[in-house]
Amino acid sequence: MATDILSTWTDRFLKHLEHERRLSPRTVENYHRDLQRIQQYCADRHIHHWPQLDIHQVRALVASLHRQGLHGRTIARLLSALRSLFRYLLREGEVTHNPAEGVSAPKAKRPLPKVLDVDQVNRLLDIRGKEPLTLRDRAMMELMYSSGLRLAELAGLDLNDVDLRDGLVTVTGKGNKTRVLPVGKQALESINEWLRVREGLARPDETALFTNRNGGRLARRSIEARMRQWGLRQGLDATVHPHRLRHSFASHMLESSQDLRAVQELLGHADIGTTQIYTHLDFQHLAQVYDAAHPRAKRKRRS
Repeated sequence: MATDILSTWTDRFLKHLEHERRLSPRTVENYHRDLQRIQQYCADRHIHHWPQLDIHQVRALVASLHRQGLHGRTIARLLSALRSLFRYLLREGEVTHNPAEGVSAPKAKRPLPKVLDVDQVNRLLDIRGKEPLTLRDRAMMELMYSSGLRLAELAGLDLNDVDLRDGLVTVTGKGNKTRVLPVGKQALESINEWLRVREGLARPDETALFTNRNGGRLARRSIEARMRQWGLRQGLDATVHPHRLRHSFASHMLESSQDLRAVQELLGHADIGTTQIYTHLDFQHLAQVYDAAHPRAKRKRRS
């Protein structure tokens, strides 16, 4: 009976999401799955109606899910679903407060970005061949690694965004923010080689710097696919994708310069905390080198 009463309001809420808010079927199904889990928790604790759920019980729910090993992001999603349900119940006059407000999920440990080392990057970019698509792909990868571009920034570049004389590229990043970045010598040479053959591929009115075989702007998925293919062709034992090249740029820059603020500016991070993850990566690398090289560094294994 308790579960039926909880389900009645949950079903009404899901219909509200579907018909009033017009959310996608997949999103509605995700809400349904998360709320079913919460309903089962309530039923196990003899909570018969949604108004009976208070903030202490919501915190206990979070603790229980955390003990079960659920990821912090998964718990945050469940809490979001519960908050949305209670906002709906408040609107309908079924409850007087939202017990999920102010309750947060445990912070998930942020995984360190995977990077290519300098030797792997050199191997990837040591591409021979003068075919137009080969020249294009080398220019794309050289530019991404040279300037630390995001995939969307690379795909969105137009011809007039690159200043070959001064070695600069102007990109529009997140939040429509523009930044001007230096371009290295090898990247400039590769771009020049590509531009000499681009005219034979691009449509007359196409402004994109990098075009596909049909003459239009090269799509993000195509860039991802081509980089992955080149990683395999060049014999790398790591998957190559655009963000990995960006991560590699950031890690190598920070390792050489130790200037976190400069790397933040180059990457276009609004918050330096986002950039600081590369300091952890750099320290992890140094720790591995230390452990491997120092005769008294190896830690004893726990018995």
